[in-house]
Amino acid sequence: MLAATPLGNLDDASARLRSELESADIVAAEDTRRLRRLAAGLEVVPRGEILSYYDNNERGRTPQLLDALRAGQTVLLVTDAGMPSVSDPGYRLVSAAAEAQSAGGEFAITALPGPSAVTTALALSGLACDRFCFEGFLPRKAAERRGRLAELAGEARTMVFFEAPHRLAEALAAMAAEFGEQRPAAVCRELTKTYEEVLRAPLGELSAWAAEGVRGEITLVVAGLTRTSDLTSADAATVAHWLDQVQRVEAQDVSRKQAVAIVAALTGARRRDVYNAVMVGSDNR
Repeated sequence: MLAATPLGNLDDASARLRSELESADIVAAEDTRRLRRLAAGLEVVPRGEILSYYDNNERGRTPQLLDALRAGQTVLLVTDAGMPSVSDPGYRLVSAAAEAQSAGGEFAITALPGPSAVTTALALSGLACDRFCFEGFLPRKAAERRGRLAELAGEARTMVFFEAPHRLAEALAAMAAEFGEQRPAAVCRELTKTYEEVLRAPLGELSAWAAEGVRGEITLVVAGLTRTSDLTSADAATVAHWLDQVQRVEAQDVSRKQAVAIVAALTGARRRDVYNAVMVGSDNR
């Protein structure tokens, strides 16, 4: 069973979480010390075995947990906060258990729902929630991060990211460079905790704010590409011209990426502006 744990406020723990922590044969925890503190805070005494299950040992620990499931034991998987497998350990075990179940394993795979930083931040962001995608943590290396963001520049859905506080300023600056400084976003810090803070502003402003230093757990929500949020620097006639030129170049068996670069060079426009214009223009034709 995957079990969601509180993001910070222990009052968010469900009665089911308390019951399962107390009764499970095995509790597999990302951090056993945090698990023991959580149990103490909830006034629960786990009766089962407590095992560590984190990034560096989950490959080796998964067969042991599968054997326990096959033997009829109840295995409860928890991470430090939120739902396991969402940028946390858990995916490997669920995948292996599902494969074993398909092969005839007689055990159940289920989840105990609860707190999630992804949906909590999304709801608080004030941005569109009807369609969204979760992108997890961005790459740490600058070049790889730029590459990932370039791939997302045309994403129309609201995007949710996790980020370490000491990398937030760099991440926001990179987003402002790739998505445009006026792209709406929200930085959600210390969700459900005493010093919870949600800042809603364009990426450029958030980047300047983060440059002074930020602490705490961070979830970042960024608006998807829309005509109003990203193309304010170019009028409709210019956008239509860019789109027409890119399509003409593409017709000569040139990739869209190359076509955008060629049109940007010929017109003196920023490559990102041409790309955004093409993505929005294509969607509206």
